[in-house]
Amino acid sequence: MILPISAITDAETLDTIAKQLAALTWQDGRTTAGATAKTVKDNQQAVMQDEAGQALRQTLLPVITQNPVLLSAARPRRFSHFMVSKTANGGCYGSHVDNAMMGAGDARMRSDLSFTLFLSPRESYEGGELVIHGTGTSQEVPGEMGQLVLYPSTSIHEVRPVTSGERHVCVGWIESLIADGAQREMLFDLDNVRATLRADPNTDPGLSLTLDKSIANLLRMWARP
Repeated sequence: MILPISAITDAETLDTIAKQLAALTWQDGRTTAGATAKTVKDNQQAVMQDEAGQALRQTLLPVITQNPVLLSAARPRRFSHFMVSKTANGGCYGSHVDNAMMGAGDARMRSDLSFTLFLSPRESYEGGELVIHGTGTSQEVPGEMGQLVLYPSTSIHEVRPVTSGERHVCVGWIESLIADGAQREMLFDLDNVRATLRADPNTDPGLSLTLDKSIANLLRMWARP
């Protein structure tokens, strides 16, 4: 499932992010890539450990980890550390697949889902489309500012060359309570049906309760806390 989510819609937050991006320190993006990805990665990565990086992280953290659509679709067990990248001057990130395991020690996690949160106005740069390849098909995501795209970490994906301007994004990974993607999608569909029923004042309460029970019991069967 490839899911676009409107994660940031208010102008005040977008303006804060733009100011925080301008204060960041940047380094070669290949320092955070795996052995294979280093050969196709041409971008810059923000230093997130300093004051400016931490300020941006605090702005982005609730936007991502508290988004109700993402929570329903991903069923997160844990999130990776976020990375913020800048791509410009013909830079790109060629076709690659994300590492299956990330982090070390207590922070080690399985990558089930990847996300890209677009932080630059789309009209401020050309190129830079996120392309997610599936079996026999590909989906191109131009990416609007404030939009988060959630997609399987198992997929081959790439970022097309940025031919003018600068493309800023936040990327990260999620380990889900539900390892199986088909099961996650089923639960997401049921959550959407439940939301529709709850919005209808004529819905039989017993029907809603039965759906609540089914969702809870599927979570008991499938979740691995």
